[in-house]
Amino acid sequence: MRNHSSPLPGFLLRLAPALFVVLWSTGFIGAKYGLPYAEPFTFLLLRLLLVSLLLSGAALVTRAPWPSWQLTGHLVVAGLLVHAVYLGGVFAAIAHGLPSAMTALIVGLQPLLTAALASKLMKEKVGPRQWLGLVLGLIGVGMVVWRKLSFGTDYTAILYALAALIGITVGTLYQKRFCGGMDLRTGTAVQYMACCVVLGLAAAGTETMHVDWTPSFVFALGWLVLVLSVGAIFLLFQLIRQGQAARVASLFYMTPPTTALMAWALFGESLPPLALAGFVVVAGGVALARR
Repeated sequence: MRNHSSPLPGFLLRLAPALFVVLWSTGFIGAKYGLPYAEPFTFLLLRLLLVSLLLSGAALVTRAPWPSWQLTGHLVVAGLLVHAVYLGGVFAAIAHGLPSAMTALIVGLQPLLTAALASKLMKEKVGPRQWLGLVLGLIGVGMVVWRKLSFGTDYTAILYALAALIGITVGTLYQKRFCGGMDLRTGTAVQYMACCVVLGLAAAGTETMHVDWTPSFVFALGWLVLVLSVGAIFLLFQLIRQGQAARVASLFYMTPPTTALMAWALFGESLPPLALAGFVVVAGGVALARR
């Protein structure tokens, strides 16, 4: 299948992993700003509806090719897993009282789970050095979030976090296997449209759908639409297209430390020595896993 999207320039491709980590980490900050003013599924519905309209308009203006019916089916499956299940699970877990540190730790299992499934289902070779890096990365994440862990949480919130873990893991592998030839503009628009249908039903069935349109909410919504749902997702799909699923998944280990650093800078949250040591362990683990 021919690849319709232009590859990233060489210098940007080299910067893409670090840039993706920074952009993806701001998602938790955006959720912290926006969730007090809208319920989780309603918040996500507004976010994905806006970005689907934005991408559809850009696709029409640039005359981007739309996918075949067969590819559209694969895009819908991958999109629902990566966007609706993962994002819905994370937002719902936080809204139901699961601390962001616990959410990060549960979702932080994704690189290990992705590597295990990729080696079995996609025959990707994951060597001892990569396995060591993945394990070290998980240990480092635990060191970063350990001080903020809380184990007396509602099981419903934990189930939402586990659903998010499964969604991003299976969705990443499915995206790599079946959606490599999509145009990023039209393919991502199709994925977001499908998610809007599912999230709309979830919001209508379980929430009041009331929104307080405060400046903080508008800022959070705009940031998540432009920076996360366009910038970070485009980078993620380009990285998936360029490399092994396990190597790409290892980047998710960098999200909790980066988010903790942002929370320290923005909200004055503490960074104890154990967390700082965790940064080093995570960085070393990711370096090993990506070699």
